[in-house]
Amino acid sequence: MAGAGAGMTGTQLIDVMNAVPEPMLHLSATGQVEAANAAARALLGDWIEGRSCATVLRQPGLLSRIEAVQAGEAASEARMQITDQTGETQYLVRITPLGERSARAGGHALLLHFTDITHLREAEEMRRDFVANVSHELRTPLTAVLGFIETLRGPAREDTAARERFLGIMEGEARRMNRLVSDLLSLSRVESQERQRPSGEVDLKAVLDGVIAALRPAAEEQGCTLELEVTPADPSLLLGPAGESYRMRGDRDQVMQVFLNLTENALKYGGTGKPVTLRLGWQEGSGNLKGPVLRAEVVDRGDGIDPLHLPRLTERFYRVDTHRSRAMGGTGLGLAIVKHIVNRHRGRLRIESVQGKGSTFSVLFPPE
Repeated sequence: MAGAGAGMTGTQLIDVMNAVPEPMLHLSATGQVEAANAAARALLGDWIEGRSCATVLRQPGLLSRIEAVQAGEAASEARMQITDQTGETQYLVRITPLGERSARAGGHALLLHFTDITHLREAEEMRRDFVANVSHELRTPLTAVLGFIETLRGPAREDTAARERFLGIMEGEARRMNRLVSDLLSLSRVESQERQRPSGEVDLKAVLDGVIAALRPAAEEQGCTLELEVTPADPSLLLGPAGESYRMRGDRDQVMQVFLNLTENALKYGGTGKPVTLRLGWQEGSGNLKGPVLRAEVVDRGDGIDPLHLPRLTERFYRVDTHRSRAMGGTGLGLAIVKHIVNRHRGRLRIESVQGKGSTFSVLFPPE
């Protein structure tokens, strides 16, 4: 393999390429695919060896950079995008000249290294969407507050009734902005801790008792009952003394935040006069959650949620009913915070809903 590289045989180069998990191609000085590692063949096909790089790659921007480096320019980079039934994948291709320039072929042999940067593009899109959403959520109340300030300084300067009414609206909008900023800070903190599993111990029954005590006054105002049902452990789980307790590894404040959020949502959207039930028990885990796990549920008897919305409920700023959510003081971040806290505890969040009958938000926690 001519021009494989200074001090390296063709066989050695192929061995090095095959040791790299990302796709790699070795191009001859004339632009033929001399060798491809397993990852490159999986990406581009087994037919590529011996073919022209123009036939294999077919991306003008990438091919122009390859030609430039072959002609003597320094190592360079280019983007390549591949679209298939799974979607779009974007690669950063590093183009490196090998050995001396071939006088006969008039160019350099090249080594191409492909790095999948799709996740970076997706992260950038998520960041842009997040900034746009935050800007939109803050712009609306800020515009309202500024408008009322202008009115109070002008036409309503001497109108006592209007002043009191406008100040009340301004207070509501300011509180909404405060809730949004608080939830943004909470989300940021939870995301930064997500990979650090808590080391403390939490009594989940005591947490749920605390949630009910904190929210019972609000439930009574709406004419709702708020109760905890504790299910005895199934003897087949062979829990022994552990079945008499509901302790788990976790961060008590964050676990409390999960169930305060879920229960507040159940009270808001469950409907006036409808009961809300918290359930606690043990069950056999499945999938990545092996062995007995704690299961805590928050059940409402509201209108339910269209199945179309269920997969997106934990997305930041996603709302089933935007107007209703804002009117009730929602920021659109609560379930995103819940998801990240549950992930930090290596748990699972499951959402089930039947329209006209209500919704059940279930959280599974490993005890250890």
